[in-house]
Amino acid sequence: MTNDVLPQQPTYYEEVQRKGYSRRDFVKFVSMMTAFIGLEQSAIGQVTKALETQPRLPVIWLHFQECTCCSESFIRSSHPIVADILLDKISLDYTETLMAASGTQAEDALKNTMTKYKGKYILCVEGSVPLGADGVYCMIGGKTSLQILEEVSEGAAAIIAWGSCASNGCVQSAKPNPTGATPIHKIIKNKPIIKVPGCPPIGEVMAGVIVHYLTFGRIPELDRLGRPKAFYSKRVHDSCYRRPYYDAGLFVETFDDENAKKGYCLYKVGCKGPSTYNACGVTKWNGGTSFPIQSGHPCIGCSEENFWDNGRFYERGSAFAGFGIESDADTLGKIALVGTGVAIAGHAIATNIGKSTLIHKHEEEGKLSEHELES
Repeated sequence: MTNDVLPQQPTYYEEVQRKGYSRRDFVKFVSMMTAFIGLEQSAIGQVTKALETQPRLPVIWLHFQECTCCSESFIRSSHPIVADILLDKISLDYTETLMAASGTQAEDALKNTMTKYKGKYILCVEGSVPLGADGVYCMIGGKTSLQILEEVSEGAAAIIAWGSCASNGCVQSAKPNPTGATPIHKIIKNKPIIKVPGCPPIGEVMAGVIVHYLTFGRIPELDRLGRPKAFYSKRVHDSCYRRPYYDAGLFVETFDDENAKKGYCLYKVGCKGPSTYNACGVTKWNGGTSFPIQSGHPCIGCSEENFWDNGRFYERGSAFAGFGIESDADTLGKIALVGTGVAIAGHAIATNIGKSTLIHKHEEEGKLSEHELES
């Protein structure tokens, strides 16, 4: 992707300046994003150059069967540039929820983007597509979701499936799935698709996926389920600050017991952290303030496929394949608590703080002056 491809689009840094942000704000944003997408400090310059020189990426953002929580998460990211520049200056090519235009004017914007940037734009999809009853459960402008998806995806360079609805069907596809809700990858087969599951996904994760594409001109490395490895390579269990309590056999039995007040592990009250891959425990929510487990609620596994049908939320799983020690929480902590427990707890704490340290380190880099950064 070069300036020759999209000559009429301003660069991201030009948009940052136009919006009134300082160079320092821009550098802090770049530092934060570099850490979030799992790059080392040395890559800050590469990300900076990309955002300074790359033209604005045209994006079409479609909404189907969903609650709009993905958009809500995105616009509430911890750094204002995420919402003010990435969202405002990307998705407003076309997005039913946030664009100012409506009716014919909105549809013209969609058609113009599809025509002018054919093969160049990114298609973001929020929500599942109902295939039941010929698609009548979700129609826009007289067209079914399926018709719109097939038409718009034809000229897309890549597709991002925002949230669990688009990635795995979410609650709409839960049994008995009356509308025939279907995730995007089961419909579109001829385009690269990035799944960013979660209900909703973290805003910084969403921004990180876009920044990666901008920087390298290609989709990020994906896991076997099509999720970016930078954000979905570790279990919530592995980066959870309550992990030492799990290893020591200290569990919350009911939400109002003394163990809950002490912050013990939530596994026995349904936490799906041992089988859920996501960045919640490291990136966290609301500007790194907290995440569900930290607020006292067990992980419900929303970034995993079929999570709505994977057992009741507040009942523990009987076992997690591949991790024999985790299949018997009742006896954990009774064997080698002093030696093994301390060693595992130490490893868990190191795992938890590793990426957080990288993020804070990059944020400190963002406080450097422009002269120091460029030197």
